[in-house]
Amino acid sequence: MLHKNLTKSLIASAVLTGLAGGVATSAQAADGPEWSFSGYVKLDAMISDYGDGSAGNGTDRNIGRQFYIPSLTPVGGQGDDQVTDFHARQSRFFFDVKQTLENGEAISGRIEMDFLTVPSGDERISNSYAPRLRQAYLTYKNWMIGQAWSNFQDLSVLPESVDFVGATDGMVFMRQPQVRYTDGNWSVSIENPETTVGLVNPGTGAVARQATGEGIMPDFTAKWKNTTGNLSYSVAGLFRQLAYDIDGNGSDETAAGYGITVGAKYAFDGGNDIRASFTTGKGIGRYMGLNTFNGAYVDPSNSLEALTVSGVTFAYRHHWNDTTRSNFVYSRGWADNKDNLEGSLATEFTQRIGVNLMHSVDKKLTFGGEVSLAQRENEAGQEGDLTRLQFMAMYSF
Repeated sequence: MLHKNLTKSLIASAVLTGLAGGVATSAQAADGPEWSFSGYVKLDAMISDYGDGSAGNGTDRNIGRQFYIPSLTPVGGQGDDQVTDFHARQSRFFFDVKQTLENGEAISGRIEMDFLTVPSGDERISNSYAPRLRQAYLTYKNWMIGQAWSNFQDLSVLPESVDFVGATDGMVFMRQPQVRYTDGNWSVSIENPETTVGLVNPGTGAVARQATGEGIMPDFTAKWKNTTGNLSYSVAGLFRQLAYDIDGNGSDETAAGYGITVGAKYAFDGGNDIRASFTTGKGIGRYMGLNTFNGAYVDPSNSLEALTVSGVTFAYRHHWNDTTRSNFVYSRGWADNKDNLEGSLATEFTQRIGVNLMHSVDKKLTFGGEVSLAQRENEAGQEGDLTRLQFMAMYSF
């Protein structure tokens, strides 16, 4: 792929230089960037049974119908709601480029896009959807600069799943702009700060979310990764400041946030493996479970209080043969709600258990089916569940 694209680059360079009245040589063109294009096409088809409320009207109005989002499982509703959804919105593109600079150092970059979560589009006529930016970063020497997976996250513990994430409830899952430095097993970063605050309505108990973005201090992370035999593992820490202008007078209330996450993967013979993680901390709500829990809330004394959140994940992958395998996945996230959040509609916990069967006709073509049961409960004791049967077909290129 890279050789073919480089050949195209050389030809294009020669043509353009010739039009300008010059002659391009292979040596001159070889100093230019080399690029490659890859990705996958994926169709998702799912039947969802919401046991305690409405599923929402269309995937544009409830992105929980595109993939599993723990906070969107309805609770306390009357009756249930069954819906069927088809979409190809997870289909993804990767554009990679690299070259050697005049100082002899290598530099590379990546831009990654798909079509999930965007509000524009329709299901009535053309099913057209706008692309969204997932990642865009450069790497130079020990530095990675741009939007990428948070250094607080361990990608190796993500399970193989038909759903977009799979172990969403108790897992750190975050992409954001950052500057990261890696040296051997260690990596440190400064990352984009954002504060989500829970505001309780005393009359109804409903909890409104306010995303402030008012903090001046970036989020700081540090991670240590290692591999010993069949075991790979990581330990990461996070320190951050949460800020919110409670009175609207331009003076921010602040609170300290911090967290730790531990992840591990153990590989057995035959391609089988176990993956697990544990995360806990104060003010880390947006990093875990797709921001099911807020980072902080306004306490009875009108001060900002960081919210303690924890989560666990466990996944086991078993190969039945060279082409067929199953994944058993469990994930749970919970919050230590207190003070004026007790008895409110704030989420107390969410959890999901799922099992799938994946069959690869070829390493580039995979079909899969998955059944899962998700549950959510709030501080008022209202419960809800979601049962989903999902199928996929994916071609990677």
